Amino acid sequence: MRGDGVVGVLHRPVGTPIAAAVITHGAGSDHDALVLRLLAAELADRGLLVARIDLPYRQKRPKGPPSPSGAAADRAGIAAAAQVVRGLGVDAGCTGPLIVGGHSYGGRQASTAVAEDPSVADALLLTSYPLHPPGKPERARTEHLPTISCPTVVVHGPSDPFATTDEITAALDLIPGATTLVEIPGTGHDLRPDRKPTAAMTADAVLAHLLHTVTD
Repeated sequence: MRGDGVVGVLHRPVGTPIAAAVITHGAGSDHDALVLRLLAAELADRGLLVARIDLPYRQKRPKGPPSPSGAAADRAGIAAAAQVVRGLGVDAGCTGPLIVGGHSYGGRQASTAVAEDPSVADALLLTSYPLHPPGKPERARTEHLPTISCPTVVVHGPSDPFATTDEITAALDLIPGATTLVEIPGTGHDLRPDRKPTAAMTADAVLAHLLHTVTD
């Protein structure tokens, strides 16, 4: 999947998609991150058209963290990918919602993009949302949460140093839209998708809470 500034891999379901999704990676990774690969495959098996994409900073260089100065460009990249995938979904006969999100930094930028422009997507899927830097709960990244009106699923590991379960629960209370927290027992920030039913539990929540809430 390459074009219009979008780089990634597209997973097509069998038959007409019931929804479409764009998911992206954390700060030190790319679209081939294990959690994205397993999640995209699981969602496609459940009937979703899914794109796992590289953020613009990763398209520019194969390694290294994002720069704060490039965050707006990363959000623009998510919005561009969402537009492309929405169009692909329509072409495939999809009448369901478009979901955007990602792991850690990717989810943070996706949620900010939707807060800034609600037309970017119909729902959010955030895995390991980095609520604050490890050991610095006073630097909570919550300013944009009160302007998110779409349904949101957050997948969380109870040992995640970027947020305790209590902290992430309190943060979700700031979101006016419907929210669902999925906790993956025995995991931290990486969610251990190769050893835990992370992809399956996430897909269950997507079908039960995002598709259901959006289409009601």
